Amino acid sequence: MHSWFINQLLWGLLKMTRIEQAKNGIITDEMKQVAQQERLDAEDVRRSVADGTITIVCNKQRSIKPLAIGAGTRIKVNANIGTSSSLISTDEEIAKMEAAVEAGADAIMDLSTAGDLAAIRGALIKKCPVAIGTVPIYEMAVRARENKKSILEITADEMFAVIGDHCRQGVDFLTIHCGVNQQTVARFREVKRLAGAVSRGGTILMEWIDQNGKENPLFEQYDRLLDILAEYDVAVSLGDGFRPGALKDASDRVQIEELTVLGELVKRARKRNVGVFVEGPGHVPLDQIVTNIQIEKTLCDNAPFYVLGPLVTDVSIGYDHIAGAIGGAIAGMAGVDFLCYVTPAEHLRLPSVDDVREGTIASRIAAHAADIARGHPGAIEWDNKISKAKSDLDWDTIVSLCIDPKKAKRYRSSLPPQEDVTLCSMCGEYCAVKRSHKINP
Repeated sequence: MHSWFINQLLWGLLKMTRIEQAKNGIITDEMKQVAQQERLDAEDVRRSVADGTITIVCNKQRSIKPLAIGAGTRIKVNANIGTSSSLISTDEEIAKMEAAVEAGADAIMDLSTAGDLAAIRGALIKKCPVAIGTVPIYEMAVRARENKKSILEITADEMFAVIGDHCRQGVDFLTIHCGVNQQTVARFREVKRLAGAVSRGGTILMEWIDQNGKENPLFEQYDRLLDILAEYDVAVSLGDGFRPGALKDASDRVQIEELTVLGELVKRARKRNVGVFVEGPGHVPLDQIVTNIQIEKTLCDNAPFYVLGPLVTDVSIGYDHIAGAIGGAIAGMAGVDFLCYVTPAEHLRLPSVDDVREGTIASRIAAHAADIARGHPGAIEWDNKISKAKSDLDWDTIVSLCIDPKKAKRYRSSLPPQEDVTLCSMCGEYCAVKRSHKINP
């Protein structure tokens, strides 16, 4: 009887989502691991998971380091990859994933829109050591095309079948545009934006609503979605179908109205014990970033916030990773929890492996700068260690500690031969470090 009771108890625990476990006062090994990674108290992690201010992202079928985003955690960075009709190569996407992970990305999103999407996704899941997210509506569109019909003809059952397939395959989080509904589409018609809507998934659903004269099934049958996610303990990333694609459109009525809808959906996800976070803009002027973060945290009850960039100017094409890093640092300092990188190829073409690396590093710099400003435990220690190495002219340590050791090593090795190897070619014999040591050894 005792053995039967223990087995039943263990089976019940296995069926619980991590939020259910947290609400029941259980500190799991996963929560302990997060606490150790983030230098937090395990009980604080449990409470934050229970109230939804921390979301741990990891499909119950995968054995990876859990991705923790939210209150008190280090700001995380996501890298988008994926095929398009102009380039379909699983090997290329795997190379991009590996470059992003090597550069320090905490998560990968497969945004593939062409080729055998399930096979591409499966190959990435098999090889990727970090959390993987997807946008299922892209595969909904591909399957509709394969069945010789329009995405606008897809049924609710077909939508949820794709979502179920992604969860069963092992995807850790899904971007779902549940806030694109009849109400927000009506508001979109009123606002007359400069750049319209720039979310691929969002615009597909807008057209679907318009064409069919029906409510978005992902909003109308939201509980059905949550049931699927709960079965695999997959987190939902509530997509912002009306994120601004131009500075002029930032913080307008349709963006805020969608965010209000998402705030209600956050509460429903938490009630059903499903991990949830909220996606945000986009293109936002510097002076509006802090306000945007405050509005999201208020309307969405401090749910973790995930932003693309944000880009602080529309003229930085070719250098959008820099514009995105500027916005990301300010957003992170204001309370954003998760940064989606922007690459130099944004608005121009599919990113290359090198673009992926550059974008990842740029967003990691932004995240780390914000972590320092927020006083995250251990953030400034990294900077202090490299500063000590600089003062010691210890180039091997400098290179090993910097955010992109490969690039630093390449630059350092390009120096012309010199007698004093501790010097750089910038200051040479006028090295300020050496001169200051003479005054203050």
